[in-house]
Amino acid sequence: MPEQQKTLSRREFVNGAATVAAAAVLMPPGAAAAGTSTMALRDYLAYDAIGLAGLVRRGTVSAAELLELAIARTEAVNARINAVCLKHYDEARAALKTLPADAPLAGVPFLLKDLGVYIEGTVTTNGSRFFRDRVAPHTSTVVRRYQAAGLSIFGKATSPEFGQIPNTVSSLWGKTRNPWNLEYSAGGSSGGSAAAVAAGIAPVAHATDGGGSIRFPAAMCGLVGLKPTRARTPLGPDKSEGWSGLSCGHVVSRTVRDTALLLDLSQGAEPGAAYWPPAPEDSYLSELQREPGRLRVAVITASPLGNAVHQDNLDAIANARTLLGSLGHEVFDAELPPDFQRYMDAFGVLSFVGVCSAIRERARELGREPGPDDLEPIVYGFYQQGGSISALDYEAARQAVQRLGFAMSRFMQDIDVLLMPMAARAPWKVDDVVLTMERDVFYRDALGYSDFSAICNCTGQPAITLPLTLNAAGIPVGTHFAARYGDEKTLIRLAAQIERAAPWTKRVSPLFAEALRG
Repeated sequence: MPEQQKTLSRREFVNGAATVAAAAVLMPPGAAAAGTSTMALRDYLAYDAIGLAGLVRRGTVSAAELLELAIARTEAVNARINAVCLKHYDEARAALKTLPADAPLAGVPFLLKDLGVYIEGTVTTNGSRFFRDRVAPHTSTVVRRYQAAGLSIFGKATSPEFGQIPNTVSSLWGKTRNPWNLEYSAGGSSGGSAAAVAAGIAPVAHATDGGGSIRFPAAMCGLVGLKPTRARTPLGPDKSEGWSGLSCGHVVSRTVRDTALLLDLSQGAEPGAAYWPPAPEDSYLSELQREPGRLRVAVITASPLGNAVHQDNLDAIANARTLLGSLGHEVFDAELPPDFQRYMDAFGVLSFVGVCSAIRERARELGREPGPDDLEPIVYGFYQQGGSISALDYEAARQAVQRLGFAMSRFMQDIDVLLMPMAARAPWKVDDVVLTMERDVFYRDALGYSDFSAICNCTGQPAITLPLTLNAAGIPVGTHFAARYGDEKTLIRLAAQIERAAPWTKRVSPLFAEALRG
């Protein structure tokens, strides 16, 4: 089926459900009254993406007004958090002329991550000076799906170079800060997207995840972050998979329903894809109305890499465990099998090769090799060493990661959901991990963040973080759940149940609260 037909049928498939869902708002008090033509910032902030789309559909507010509110909010707050690195304001205004009025999310402001996705005629830098002038010759498949959904794409959100660290800082764009506390990291590598949503710039933003890069920022910025099943969302037409299948894309959002609908609108095989997971039986949005039943939830708190787990993360697990028990789920302790003790070795080879391949392709385009002024020091070292990884070493790593998928499938035969810490470390500050570190320090200190998150990238299974806990410093600490391969529906049902039982949408960052008061 041609891509255009596929996108339109997807829109028709979920449009009815979206229309029903849009009747509810995120925070009704103070919201704009029906029939008004001007929306205040505090009213814009009171709605999630589905709520805003409902207002546009009913004529309460125009798509142009929403775009100008998003732009104004960006200009007001971006200097403090550095979330938006590339501004496509004029392009977004022009795109409103061809906005599909019947689209499920018509007029909702949206940001793309500045990594690995493209809009024809605009730059995607991948957080790298070596790519700072690279203009995309075409638009990515997933972006075409976002456009067909009616999203108003007005900029790109900051990322570290090639998404290599769980922090968003680069020599090209500087430091992205957490709206909850500006001394802290917004996480990485989708930190710009998460900071933008947590500060009220947009209700939802694109993100990617090769080792936790959707889930870390969502966790640290108090958002919902779902990493889908491997290949659930498209990466074409430039590639069929990212980092040999480790990486995939989706969004960060404030509500489970936004996360579910965006997955409906973006998921599905594209022509030419090497593989894709089984299609869902129904829309993900419809799963919000279904109870998850009594789930068997295995609690994993021991790092498979042997690192100590910080008390903040253990506290988040304890809180979630109590909540799950009160909801009637069977919760029990478990340990990952020994297969997982060395998974980071294979993960490192595959991610390393993926980054070096992208740099080499750019070097061919430019007709020159990168120098130390083109790349971050750690990444430049990666590139210099890239040729030392043989085809046999690469294939061994690929097979090792695939064996982990089989091991996880066996492990979870009688388990519905895993409950794990989001990270072994406490929420980190903006200077704690950077790509300008000395190499020995980087390998000693910077690789201990992904103990639990990268497991799901290796196995391909879906995982979600939910904002259930704040630590003593007032920084969100995410609660991390994973389901079997292909089973996003269980995660969405469970997340919706948790959201109803312990709602988090009124617990917002100080920057968000400041705007609400204004």
